[in-house]
Amino acid sequence: MRFYDPKSGSIKINGETLPNINTCSLRDNMAYITQQTYIFNETIEENIRLARRDATLEEIMEAAKKASIHDFILSLPQGYQTKMTELGGNLSDGEKQRIGIARAFLHNAPIILLDEPTSNLDSLNEAMILKSLLNVKAEKLIILVSHRQSTMAICDQVIGIENGRMS
Repeated sequence: MRFYDPKSGSIKINGETLPNINTCSLRDNMAYITQQTYIFNETIEENIRLARRDATLEEIMEAAKKASIHDFILSLPQGYQTKMTELGGNLSDGEKQRIGIARAFLHNAPIILLDEPTSNLDSLNEAMILKSLLNVKAEKLIILVSHRQSTMAICDQVIGIENGRMS
C-alpha cells in the first residue's frame, strides 16, 4: 500500500524498488482486504461492484463464485438484488469477508493483500475463504497476514516476525 517507505533494506516489485513506484499505480495493482469488510446500505451486487464500477453482472457473479459466496447469494430471496443493511448487519462475519474477497477478485489486481482475513471466523468460514484463495493462487501474488497456523497452511512461503525481526 506504501504508507511508508523502508528506512533500511528494500522492497522490490517486478525488480523495481518501492520508492521508485508511483503510489497510485501500486494501489491500482493491489487489492486490500481488511479484517472487517465494510458493507454499504446497497444491494449485494452494488457492494461487490464497488471494486469496479463498470463491471457486468456476469463478472460480479464470476468473482462471487471464486470467493465461494455465489451459492449463498442465490439462496437469498432476491439474490444479487438483496438489499444489505448498514454495516452488513444481516450477514455473518464470514459472509461479509467473502463479499470483500469477491470485491478483490472483481478488481482483478495482480497483488492481493489480506490482513487477518480469518481472525474472527469459525472453521467452516475459514475453510471457504482459504478455498477461494486457492482458486486464484496460481495467477496472483497473495500476501497474507495472519496469526493462525491453519490460515498459513495455503502459503508457499511463510515469513515470521518476532521482536521486530523477520525470520
